Amino acid sequence: MNGAQDLGGMMGFGPVVPEPVRPVFHEEWERRAFALTLAMGASGEWTIDMARFARESMDPARYLSSSYYQIWLAGLERLLDERGLVSPEEIAAARSLAAGRPPRRVLAAGDVAATLARGGPTEREETVPARFRTGDRVRARNMHPEGHTRIPRYCRGRVGTIEALHGVHVFPDTSASGEGERPAWLYGVAFDARELWGDDCDPALTVRIDLWEPYLDLA
Repeated sequence: MNGAQDLGGMMGFGPVVPEPVRPVFHEEWERRAFALTLAMGASGEWTIDMARFARESMDPARYLSSSYYQIWLAGLERLLDERGLVSPEEIAAARSLAAGRPPRRVLAAGDVAATLARGGPTEREETVPARFRTGDRVRARNMHPEGHTRIPRYCRGRVGTIEALHGVHVFPDTSASGEGERPAWLYGVAFDARELWGDDCDPALTVRIDLWEPYLDLA
């Protein structure tokens, strides 16, 4: 969806000023929000793409006025509520008010390190040949789905060049909507910045974006 999270190329937000690597967390609650999100992600109740969509679906004003981990926490609360694991009343009270349904899986403390090291690989077996090859000129589709998507607004309808084939990966749009993984080829696509933002851009600038095959057509 075209939500507040898709800020690439938008004007008026000022420069991006990276913070120092340390401290990772500014407050203790941020550490807990991070841990809760990872623990519940391991429960099997939702996919990583569903979690991203839960955060993207926040009211834009709230999203833009929230910190990074406030957004994570709001997304987690929505997922818990939608699946009947925690009620809105319990979230407001910050405590359990009734016996809830147990999650599908529980991440035990002793399994945390191994689970984090294993991660959640998205690469899948190739079952169909890639539609595009290195050097092909492609146009990103001008699409505005209501659900989750990983194609940035600023590249839609624009022409770029395939620079790399990254293999077959879970397609986030269908993974987020519960329609299954539907693995698709993932490509590294290079765009001339002037193609994206006009002649006022630095002519030496190239923007590289990883895009799934369903987002692309031959130019």
